[in-house]
Amino acid sequence: MNITVYAASSGQVSDVYLQAARELGECLAARGHTLVNGAGRTGLMGATIDGIQAAGGRAVGVIPQFMIDEHWEHPDMAELIVTPDMHSRKERMAEMADACIACPGGVGTLEELLEVITWKQLGLFLHPIVVLNTDGFFDPLLAQLERCAEQQFMRRIHTDIWQWRPRPKRPCAYAKKRRFGMRMCAVLPRSKRWCAPLSSSFLKISAW
Repeated sequence: MNITVYAASSGQVSDVYLQAARELGECLAARGHTLVNGAGRTGLMGATIDGIQAAGGRAVGVIPQFMIDEHWEHPDMAELIVTPDMHSRKERMAEMADACIACPGGVGTLEELLEVITWKQLGLFLHPIVVLNTDGFFDPLLAQLERCAEQQFMRRIHTDIWQWRPRPKRPCAYAKKRRFGMRMCAVLPRSKRWCAPLSSSFLKISAW
């Protein structure tokens, strides 16, 4: 499976986050999954690549041309896909994904996570979304999303769109497709959505 991982590029973060990202890469390799990420050479993005490669796995990077021009790409990707801009980068990463994992990060990572959650809410993306909540990093965001549901800015059923896991190795064997997502997806042309066949009742995403 292709697992798209959103993660920070900052190299100034605590080692607890870097170690969790490396462990995530190792676990993906152990399960035979391919890592898809933004191809950055530093921070959690680079650590995930280093982890999966050290364990004999495969990493595919998707990166816009201007970052190549700045030499921000990781030098050892198994495959490097270059896009014209950031928007096409995110679209390509979503198209390739059988599941998404969000590691801690800044505004770029948060934007990617919230966008793919929005796509799933609209029925444009029906694969699992897992948030790696290392050291409680995402606790404030979880509280804010809960507040959105409490104040009826989003439907309570939509809080089932994502799953939260505190450690890279914690099992997450199955992510069931929610019926509301399948109904919404059914009214959209297949070319406009990224999802598994509607006949599937669930999608196994791994126990890393």
